[in-house]
Amino acid sequence: MHFEFYNPTRLVFGIGNLSKIGEITKKYGSKALIVTGGGSVKRAGIFDRVVTSLHEAGVRFAECSGVEPNPRIDTVKRGAEIARIEQCDVVIALGGGSTMDAAKVMAAALYYDGDPWDMIHDGKKDPYIPQKALPIITVPTLAATGSEMNAYAVITNPKTKVKSFVGAECLYPKVALVDPELTVSVPKKHTAYGICDLITHVTESYFNGVDHTPIQDRFAEGVILAAMEWGPKALADGHDLQARTQVQWASIVALNGWVSAGTNGAFPVHTIEHTLSAYHDIPHAAGLAVVNPAWMRFAARKRPEKFVQFARRIFGIEVKGPEDIAGALQGIDAFEAFLQRIGCPTRFSDLQIDGTLIPQYAKDTLQVVHDENGNLPGRPPMTEADIITVLQSAL
Repeated sequence: MHFEFYNPTRLVFGIGNLSKIGEITKKYGSKALIVTGGGSVKRAGIFDRVVTSLHEAGVRFAECSGVEPNPRIDTVKRGAEIARIEQCDVVIALGGGSTMDAAKVMAAALYYDGDPWDMIHDGKKDPYIPQKALPIITVPTLAATGSEMNAYAVITNPKTKVKSFVGAECLYPKVALVDPELTVSVPKKHTAYGICDLITHVTESYFNGVDHTPIQDRFAEGVILAAMEWGPKALADGHDLQARTQVQWASIVALNGWVSAGTNGAFPVHTIEHTLSAYHDIPHAAGLAVVNPAWMRFAARKRPEKFVQFARRIFGIEVKGPEDIAGALQGIDAFEAFLQRIGCPTRFSDLQIDGTLIPQYAKDTLQVVHDENGNLPGRPPMTEADIITVLQSAL
C-alpha cells in the first residue's frame, strides 16, 4: 500500500448543532450565499433557523434556491453570478448531495472567468482544475452522498447529456456542520436511496481496490453492516434519532477518504449511473441500486475471491473456498434482496427505462471516463460490450 490521506474539513457532528451555524460562518465571512434545493428546507423550518442564527451572529445573506436533484451547470452559473452581484464571501450549502455539489462549484466559479463546465471531467484532455474557491460550509439534510466532507462535486449538462465530476483541494468544505435531526423529515423513499448510496460508495473501493488491504476491508464491512442494521430502523421510524445519527455518520465515513485510503479503487458503478441519470434525470441512488448488483454479478465471475469474502462476512453465507462463485452469487442475491426490502428499485423496469438506449449509455460512459486502453477503469476494466452486457442484465 502506498498512499496519502488528507482531509482538512472540520466536522461538527451532533444533534442540535444547527444553532451553531451563525458563529461558525462568521469566522469565514460576513455575507453568505445560502444554496438550497427544491424547498424542503423551508417547509421544514430549517432555512428560517439558519437565517436566525446568522442574524444573531451579524452575518448577512443572499440565496440561490432551486438546485435540481441532478444539479445542472446553468444553476451553478446562476449561483456564482448571485454571489458576485451580492458580494458574498462565504457559501453555505443547505440540503442534500446535489445542493452541496452545486455549492462547491459555485464557490470556485466565482473566481473563474471562463465557463464553469471547463472544470468538469467530461472526456476533455485538460479540464480546468480550480485553485481557489470561496470558503464552503456544508449542512447536509440527507444522509447519502458524503459530499459534506470531501473535495468532489458531480454536475450535469442536460444539453449534452453528460453528468460527471470535478475534484480539487479548494473544494474541501471548511466546515461540515452535521445535525442528524435535520434528516427526520426525509421521506422513506429518499432515506432508502441514501442507504443504498452510502453502501455503494463503500463497495466501489472494496471491490475495485488493490489487493492486501485487510484493515480497509474491515472498515468497509463495518460501514456496510452498520448501514444495514440502522438503515431499516430509520425507515421504520423516521424520528428515531439514534438510527438517523448512525446512518448519517456512516454516510460521512463512506466517502470522506478514510475507508478507501490506500485502496486506489475505481468507481465504475457510479460512472455508468451518471450516464443514466444524465439521460433520464432519475435519483442518483435509484440508478445505483439497479446498476450495482448487476455489475457485481459481472465482476464476481472475473474475480470471485472478494465477492466470496463479502458473502461470508456480510451475510454469513457458508462458502466452499475463495473461488466459490456460487457462494459469491448467493451473497449478491442477498444484497439485492436487502435493497428491495428497503424500497429501492433493482431493475430498469422499476424506473420505467427500457433497453433502447443501452448501447448509447455504454458509448457515452466511455467517452467521459476511460483508461489508456479505452476501457472503463475497475476490476475488471470494462469494454463497451461489457457495459452493455451489465446493463442488459438489469432490464
